[in-house]
Amino acid sequence: MSDAASTPETDARTTDAAGYDPGYDPAAEVVELCRDLIRIDTTNYGDREGPGERKAAEHVAALLDEVGIESRLYEGTPGRTSVVAHWGGADSSRTDRLLLHGHLDVVPAAAEDWSVHPFSGEVQDGYVWGRGAVDMKDFDAMLLSSVRARARAGAVPDRPVVLCFTADEEAGGHHGAEVLVRDHRDELEGCTDAVGEVGGFSTTVRGRRLYLVEAAEKGMAWMKLTARGRAGHGSMINHENAITRLSAAVARIGAYEWPVRLTPTMEALLATVGDLAGTEATPENAQELVEEFGGAVRMLGAVIRNSVNPTQLGAGYKVNVIPTEATAHVDGRFLPGYEDEFFQTLRELCGEGIEWEFLSHQQPWETPYDGDLVAAMTRSILAEDPEGLVAPYTMSGGTDAKHFRRLGLRSYGFAPLRLPADLDFTALFHGVDERVPVDALEFGARVFDRFLDQV
Repeated sequence: MSDAASTPETDARTTDAAGYDPGYDPAAEVVELCRDLIRIDTTNYGDREGPGERKAAEHVAALLDEVGIESRLYEGTPGRTSVVAHWGGADSSRTDRLLLHGHLDVVPAAAEDWSVHPFSGEVQDGYVWGRGAVDMKDFDAMLLSSVRARARAGAVPDRPVVLCFTADEEAGGHHGAEVLVRDHRDELEGCTDAVGEVGGFSTTVRGRRLYLVEAAEKGMAWMKLTARGRAGHGSMINHENAITRLSAAVARIGAYEWPVRLTPTMEALLATVGDLAGTEATPENAQELVEEFGGAVRMLGAVIRNSVNPTQLGAGYKVNVIPTEATAHVDGRFLPGYEDEFFQTLRELCGEGIEWEFLSHQQPWETPYDGDLVAAMTRSILAEDPEGLVAPYTMSGGTDAKHFRRLGLRSYGFAPLRLPADLDFTALFHGVDERVPVDALEFGARVFDRFLDQV
């Protein structure tokens, strides 16, 4: 990482020169906006069941309309609704649009497992609680709070902006971002850069806050594996047992230790950690350096190697009948540049007699960590936290950026949060008692507002 990306720089706000009141508060509404969004149940079960995003999309559209920003609703499937609005462009000479995107859906939550109701949006112990508090109605609220404050103050960014709130991200984006890219590409015409979720949050390494900006994602291979054999009576010898063949393959897949593979993004992150630890980052000590992140090792340990996790098994219908077929589902993730190695290894682990079917196959991506947008993100964070450090990282999961990258956009994850050192933040993604600190939400809204001054 270059010195320019990790050293505080002069705050580039130009509010007075732009002719509007710099006294507005971009964080004024962020907590209530987040609570209101959490209270709208947008659970995505991944099987076309659930309430959909229509109610939340209409709520967002009304919030934008209230401050004079016209939006449009799009559905590829009834109830699976995304919102798109065009804003900014005070400098008429600029044609390079910036896409700012967040998703409206959330994963399921079982209320009996939670300390508070997952759709209550309750504020307790300095946190906003609820499903979506960190994934990702917090960023939706930051974006809306800043945009609404700026619209009221006449603080329109020089650069034209596309605001996008999507459906279905939690199930691969096929009913949300994919629909927009495929069927409504005109709404995204002219976009050159995109900023979305899961980046800009802080971790603490050796007493220093380190803000992680997403600059890459692993690819996705959600797969159904099928083994076929010979049906028969459970009391008889059968050497063509589908369950036996599949179980052996699943056991090999689950036990395999994938080798360390460092992409440019993770080389930059580990170099920053190596500096703090007083050592040079190498593939040999990569795992040791990743462990400096404490609980976040569960995410960052997964982005220095490919991975596959078996997630479902299915076979048979009666205890004394050997079935003809057995199935397993696996969640495979592969690093940018290592797809061929991933699939070759997976074929070897499966062995003969295992058929594959892709449920979702999405490519990885990696954006160079340089340029004006990166500088703007860095300055914005350091203006609010001068003692912080900023570095890129690779996301282990997937976001809508996979779809928007098909348009050639440089993409980053930047939903800034300054978090307590003892908060196991990555455990809250899709976890029980998901929550976000109130002061982190307010911090994020202020940082993102500074970012909008500079884009």
